[in-house]
Amino acid sequence: MAERTFPEPSATWDARFSDPGYVFGTEPNAWLAEHRGLFKPGTRALAVADGEGRNSVWLAQLGVQVDAFDISPVGVDKARQLAANAGVDVNYQVADCDSYAWTTQAYDYVVAIFIQFADPAMRARLFARMREAVKPGAYILLQGYTPKQLEYNTGGPGLPDHLYTADLLRTEFDGFELVELRDYEARLTEGTRHVGPSALIGMVARRN
Repeated sequence: MAERTFPEPSATWDARFSDPGYVFGTEPNAWLAEHRGLFKPGTRALAVADGEGRNSVWLAQLGVQVDAFDISPVGVDKARQLAANAGVDVNYQVADCDSYAWTTQAYDYVVAIFIQFADPAMRARLFARMREAVKPGAYILLQGYTPKQLEYNTGGPGLPDHLYTADLLRTEFDGFELVELRDYEARLTEGTRHVGPSALIGMVARRN
């Protein structure tokens, strides 16, 4: 079922992450895992709004030094437990996208998977901080839903202005090399909230 509003974001996500198990599963996002070859041991990554930790833990298992944040204390607690169970260290923080202590040119990778809680104004701020956070030659990896996802109703915000198009991402990441920008459809099986045929877009952008 698509999500419609985000009136109390911390409380909303706390309630979702309070469900037994891991809402989006414990395996990494498929788009992220498809690009495993980009990630090198000893490099540094930031996982944006990483929820219960599935993507940050996977990155740490590759030998990457990972910082991650999420607005939900419940989600972050579960992420820390997932990391402990996997025997890896991840530097987790409870923060939203505006309050997180962003640093400039600090990361080899910024990973942003289904961060479509962000309305256009927040998205513009968030994308600007992501662009600034990567070093020259470093990568931003992003996945989201396209407007066609409204037809499927198998995940995502259900809000047209929260969704991504190729033109939007080209504009937002103007000046970056778009290593890959793919608008495609696939069947997702990511926990209980991203399940079924889905209209997706994935981006790998490299800072010049």
